[in-house]
Amino acid sequence: MKILQLLGHELRLLLVATQFLTRLPVPVLSHYQPEWLQQSARYFPLVGLVVGGLTAGVFALLFWLFNPWVAAIGSTAFSIRLTGAFHEDGLADTCDGLGGGFTRERSLEIMKDSRLGTYGTLGLLLALALKIALLASLPLLWALIALLLAHGFSRFLSIILLNFMVYGGEVEHAKAKPLAQQLGGQQATFALFTLLPVLLLGFWLLQWPVYFWLLPFGLMLLACYYMARLLHQKLGGFTGDGLGATQQLTELAFYTGAAALWL
Repeated sequence: MKILQLLGHELRLLLVATQFLTRLPVPVLSHYQPEWLQQSARYFPLVGLVVGGLTAGVFALLFWLFNPWVAAIGSTAFSIRLTGAFHEDGLADTCDGLGGGFTRERSLEIMKDSRLGTYGTLGLLLALALKIALLASLPLLWALIALLLAHGFSRFLSIILLNFMVYGGEVEHAKAKPLAQQLGGQQATFALFTLLPVLLLGFWLLQWPVYFWLLPFGLMLLACYYMARLLHQKLGGFTGDGLGATQQLTELAFYTGAAALWL
């Protein structure tokens, strides 16, 4: 009975993570508890794999019907629709806040403003343009694997910030409050293990030496480290928007490394 209760609770957490990160329909959760969101963070990478898998399917279909550019644009648009531009919104707000604010208080004030500024517009447009160009430059199989791994591991690196950083926003900010607690090491380890099957699948399909993977994953780690330092210096810790920006930047870093291997 306890095992069934445990499995039921884990399923609820997976549904919470899916509901939080995507627009996918999920059953209505009765007796919802705010702490479930913080606990569900361990399933964020798994939800990322779902998003990456569905996006890869759209990419493959459009690649077959049209060409790589249509596939890259269409699949990117699909992923934005699938997630409700959740992470892209975080990237734009972070660019506006950190670019236009000279103090922590002013940066947080700008990031809470729903209006899009110059820094946010330029940052978002440049990120999307680069993402599309990089995906269009990849061979089909590598593009599909890259979409899976980038979506999954970028969300893993985002939640790693929950484990090593304190919350830097305003605690009363309702959207970020449930995630304002640090993520435990066990949750981070659990999240990593959800990604291993797809990583091993990529190794098997591409048959590359292990050192080939150092470039895309190394760039992801550098991007994550950059965001951690930036958020620490500017805000004193992570915010919900900062996590979204970290996801976008590390995803883009993986595509950059993947494309560089084909030059």
